[in-house]
Amino acid sequence: MYIHPPQPRQDQRPTNAARSSTEASAIAPSMVALWHACWAVAASVTAFAAQSFDVLQHNVLAALLLMALPGVCGVVLMVRESVGIRFTLMAVWLLASVAAAGLTGGATGALPGLLVMPLAAGIALDHPRIGDDRLTRVGIAALILPLISGLISTLLNGSTAQPPVLAAVSGLLALAATAAAIRLTWGERQRRLILAENDSLRVEAVLNSQPGLTLLLEPSGRAAAAWGSPPPSVSIAALVDQGLIAAIHAPDRPAVAAALQRALAGQTAEVMFSPRVALDRRVIMILRRFDHDGGHALLIAQAFDGTAQFARELGLESARVEAEAQSAGKTRFLANMSHELRTPLNAVIGFADIMRERLFGPLPERYAGYAESIHQAGGHLLDLINDVLDLSKIEAERYELALETFDARDPISAAVALIRVQADEKGVELAPVLPSNPLSVVADARALKQMALNLLSNAVKFTPAGGSVTLTLDGIGPCLELVVSDTGVGVAPEDLQRIGRPFEQAGGADQKAQGTGLGLSLVRSLTELHGGRMSIDSTLGEGTAVMVRLPVVPVASDDTATPEPEAAPEAPVEVRERVEA
Repeated sequence: MYIHPPQPRQDQRPTNAARSSTEASAIAPSMVALWHACWAVAASVTAFAAQSFDVLQHNVLAALLLMALPGVCGVVLMVRESVGIRFTLMAVWLLASVAAAGLTGGATGALPGLLVMPLAAGIALDHPRIGDDRLTRVGIAALILPLISGLISTLLNGSTAQPPVLAAVSGLLALAATAAAIRLTWGERQRRLILAENDSLRVEAVLNSQPGLTLLLEPSGRAAAAWGSPPPSVSIAALVDQGLIAAIHAPDRPAVAAALQRALAGQTAEVMFSPRVALDRRVIMILRRFDHDGGHALLIAQAFDGTAQFARELGLESARVEAEAQSAGKTRFLANMSHELRTPLNAVIGFADIMRERLFGPLPERYAGYAESIHQAGGHLLDLINDVLDLSKIEAERYELALETFDARDPISAAVALIRVQADEKGVELAPVLPSNPLSVVADARALKQMALNLLSNAVKFTPAGGSVTLTLDGIGPCLELVVSDTGVGVAPEDLQRIGRPFEQAGGADQKAQGTGLGLSLVRSLTELHGGRMSIDSTLGEGTAVMVRLPVVPVASDDTATPEPEAAPEAPVEVRERVEA
């Protein structure tokens, strides 16, 4: 049932009378030391008073002084206190009582009351750190030792008549010491009880002041106790009477039941559900197993109002869907427009080429120059449209690789041949380094040629006359490595993180006017489609090297060998910066 926090009584409120447990435990040693001191004084005064009237035998006087010795030793608790010292004092009490019983004859001797002093000492010396009244039980069990010692002394020496007043005085002393020990222990226990109740009230007040709801659940989901503020539309009475599952909207019950099972298995489970009486609300619950001392497992659950969080997540999801729809619409628009523009542009380029080649007769030089400009501009625009079309297909996940087995040198050589004219016209040395033996790969030949064309075109475009561009092709294990390096203008470190994204360019306005920022982006996208990665290494004023690694080289394997799993592809784009010394 729901546990209402009890109101503290006036005498149990945290005041100076109810101090912390540390302060209370500091009181006990001094009080126990005082009890020992009082006993030592009482036993010594009794011994010397009786001796002054000349009514004591020497053995009885020795017994009284022996019993005063543990009291003197107990004063050490004033300056130092530990469990070991308490056990040592208990042993001294036992030895003194055994020796005194042997000197006086035990229960039939002159001082029978001293036999119960180990019990009184055990009561006084007990401490919560020792636990379960252990020294008291030792004192009770040790009562047999003085009795045996006194019986042996009586059998050996016989009984000696002693004044009955000594037996009465010893009994009164023992009774007073035992009563004082019980009063001391009882007061200490009362203080600890008040402190424990106050601590419990403070903990319960904190639990009831928390913004969420804390539940103690049985494995079936029924609430055994509850603290705190329940979320809106959550009834604690319903949780207690009907259980958690019955208070939840039916479609959410399997998820909550699974969370309960996970929590019982030792995991921390979190679940969101709608209350049955308020379907527009959401409650977030965190569950964890709690092993009770009784041996059966319970669950600790914390419930919070998750309606605002659910609304935010729903808004974010709607925004994501809307953004994806807009991006897909933009991609379809670019793809359609690229097709629509490329068809008439091919006709413009074709007719401009006919005019430039003067296939239907001579043209005035002025018009011939116009035809040449139209052809160059149309070719540049066509390249741009083709790049946009390829990127649109990739973003729309409509670009399909035509995988086939071929010699990687063939498309690379074709790309070098196409770029060589541009390099010769600009005065840039183009040096391809290809393997002498065939390099068989399984990839898209058109995509590989496109990557090489874009990298070579960029390198030649941004390398001044007299510079060089080097293309290296090689197979390294299962990867095809294509590296294009140049001695051009290079890329600044702050621009390295941007290039490789669509329409991102580096350098000044004159450099940006030479391209569109789609070449490297297309290379990166085609590299990703092959499961590879692209890295850029550049130093401003020295040049740039772009490396593409594609896992497309087939690896020969023995029929009897167990094929090794293919390594997971690394990040598609890796940018490394070199800092000049």
